[in-house]
Amino acid sequence: MNFSCKTILITGASSGIGLSIAERLSQYDCNLILIARRIEKLDEIKVKLKNNKAEISVYKCDVSNKTEVQNTFGCVISKYSFIDIAIMNSGVGKRIKPENFNSNDAHEIYGVNMFGIIYWMELLLPEFISKNKGMIVGVSSLADGRGYSGSGFYCSSKAAVSILLEGLRIELSSYNIKILTVRPGFVKTPMTDVNEFKMPFMISPEKAAKKIIEGIKKEKNIIEFPWPLVFLTKLIELLPNRFYEFLARKQYESIRK
Repeated sequence: MNFSCKTILITGASSGIGLSIAERLSQYDCNLILIARRIEKLDEIKVKLKNNKAEISVYKCDVSNKTEVQNTFGCVISKYSFIDIAIMNSGVGKRIKPENFNSNDAHEIYGVNMFGIIYWMELLLPEFISKNKGMIVGVSSLADGRGYSGSGFYCSSKAAVSILLEGLRIELSSYNIKILTVRPGFVKTPMTDVNEFKMPFMISPEKAAKKIIEGIKKEKNIIEFPWPLVFLTKLIELLPNRFYEFLARKQYESIRK
């Protein structure tokens, strides 16, 4: 995969992994489309990266709002006619206690993490299918394999993303459309900064972006990192349910104390 002369869209580009991906890709001679809710932050990023090789366009868009996604997509297509690579990176997370369980948090988390990808794909796939090419890179999480305590909405939203992308990868292969799933572990971002629990093997967003871009270049179906946490989560997923729930209960009780 060569990024030169490609048109690349990144959602959630104003901070964290999305920003670091944008900074790295701006070194290539490509069209870079940055999407986020905070347009003032995107404007700052555009100024910061203006001397790099990429042509950068920024758009304010709440990916959980279908109308905003449709309007933004229309603006992008009218300017660039085709998006070669769509990096669906927007994500939110929130620790939910049983006493505060509510549907508003579910709407927010599913809206961004799951429907934020679905709304874009609904518009991208007809274009990709008609031209028999295109790539979607969906950012899921290593937390997609279990319902970790306090993170049920987040884990289930990422599980839905991983399963959706897995199915589409098979279905769209005959159209020469690449579907890549990114499964990062803990990355130091504004979202993880508020977590009160230990986050083993945490890496910087710059390192995460490097791993993702390397995976995109190689067109890897699954891009997952860091390897110690990948190994650990795979072991956890293999645990018998009763044993996992016993360990999870002990861990959850220690947090509540």
